Amino acid sequence: MFEPFTLPFVQRGLVEVLLLALAAGLVGTWIVLRGLAFHAHAVGTATFPGLVVADGLGFAAPLGALAAAALFTAGVAVALHGRDAAEEEHGPPIALVLVACLAGGIVLASDVFGSGANVNTLLFGSLLLIDDGDVAIAAVAAALALAGSLLLGRRWLAAGFDRVSARALGLRSRWPDAALLALVAVVAVAALSAVGALLATALLVVPAATTRLLTDRMLPWQVSTVVLAAVEGTFGLWLSVKTDAPPGATIAVVAGAAFALALAARALGVRRGAALAAAALALGGCGSAAPGGSGDRVDVVASTPVVADLVREVGGADVAVTQLLEPNSDPHEYEPRPSDVADAANADVVVQSGLGLDHWVDQVVEQSGADPRIADLGAGVPVHLDGPDAEPDPHWWHDPRNAAAAAGAIASALGDADPDRAVAYRRNADRFTDEVARQAEAIDRCLQAIPRTRRVIVTDHDALDYFARRYGIEVVGAIIPSTTTGAQASAGDLARLDAVIRERDVPAVFPAEAGNRRLADAVSRDTGAVVGEPLYADTIGPAGSDGETLLGATAHNADAIVRGLSGGRDGCPKAAVT
Repeated sequence: MFEPFTLPFVQRGLVEVLLLALAAGLVGTWIVLRGLAFHAHAVGTATFPGLVVADGLGFAAPLGALAAAALFTAGVAVALHGRDAAEEEHGPPIALVLVACLAGGIVLASDVFGSGANVNTLLFGSLLLIDDGDVAIAAVAAALALAGSLLLGRRWLAAGFDRVSARALGLRSRWPDAALLALVAVVAVAALSAVGALLATALLVVPAATTRLLTDRMLPWQVSTVVLAAVEGTFGLWLSVKTDAPPGATIAVVAGAAFALALAARALGVRRGAALAAAALALGGCGSAAPGGSGDRVDVVASTPVVADLVREVGGADVAVTQLLEPNSDPHEYEPRPSDVADAANADVVVQSGLGLDHWVDQVVEQSGADPRIADLGAGVPVHLDGPDAEPDPHWWHDPRNAAAAAGAIASALGDADPDRAVAYRRNADRFTDEVARQAEAIDRCLQAIPRTRRVIVTDHDALDYFARRYGIEVVGAIIPSTTTGAQASAGDLARLDAVIRERDVPAVFPAEAGNRRLADAVSRDTGAVVGEPLYADTIGPAGSDGETLLGATAHNADAIVRGLSGGRDGCPKAAVT
């Protein structure tokens, strides 16, 4: 039941959650007392542009988030002209500042930095993001929350119960209120790694709102809030590992369930102590059995479906392959899950695609604490291309020479882990190399139906350049001008692409199987270019599809391109190229 807490990254997460429980538990009571729930949610969400800038420029995310939170808090102060942020009629100014922050973040993400998965994980939280620096930030936030409550608690309490009387007693200074708003911002930033910017409310507001239903006195309220936040955070952490769900969303669900139970108990007239005990018991769970081993086979973790297919081709029945990504999923946007770390901890060999496509594999292996053999296929391929930003294009497998080299690298890695079957692995790699060479010759023959001057296409993003270079196809543009779908196309990008399509008389635009074809449809409406069949660009297809293997996906792509360029008159049937 408790095996998740033996993993190092979960242990760090637990320390983080307990520190945040102290910080958010104390600050949360002041938030609820002063009616600052909307402000607390807004300040967490408003860190988005800071996260984008930090991700784009490569500095620490908490610094960018803290700067954005500070600007948001200052903006709210200016918008309210020194009035109380808790007053209901002042919600619209706060909302306006929040919208401005979100709009600025979206512009930065789409037109300036092209931010992707790194920002997404900070918006929703990730156990694998938590490091010693995050724990230190949480500790500072807890210390500030405790110090603030001790030094300014009486002023916050007086203003919370009766602001008019507090002013009559001489408590007129705005600095205590400013300190409270700043403290809310600090705790929200500290919660980023654990629960994410969009779900900081799950720690900052919900536990305090829950315990407020069960007690009327300040000290018991604060103590019970800290305890409840710690219980919810610990159970949510455990449950996120068991279910492979993001920790922020899991903790939010657990906190919401506890609040619903407390509210129902109060409505039914259940005694407060019994209600709190019932809520705590409802957070209990049951463990699950650990997966068994794979016998005498070599345990291999493969990052992407393409890599997993290559490992199966070379390893055959002598390997047990754990594939981290599902077919038709986008490796650029993948967020590693706790189960991935557990799989890596039990692996003999870890095979990654490389060249930045699955950069998260390094983190998975590091967090596992194990020392498996690592095969980086991208590092050994003979043909390299640069992407639009002069970065390596990571979609190397679309060139048959690279696919053959990758098979050889896998055979070497498996042979090192299992010397007794090294000859068999090499024989399988040689067989696959022959199949790849025969397929390449067949695709060359199919493309003879299309004159070279008409072999002009537009793709979803820059993922087919290896295929295009090998078979004499010119890719004159991409809907998303990047080697990763984590980027976004701006209005200016699409306008320039429309002009190129008209100028070059491009016959067809091809979306990606794992992408969104709505932009391709929009480009087609604007230019008249046909939308071709989706191509397997970043991945291969699920079992039973015509692209379930690398050879099958390559055959599908060849047929789709020939049909799109010929207006459906010619094709490249799968039987002819596999």
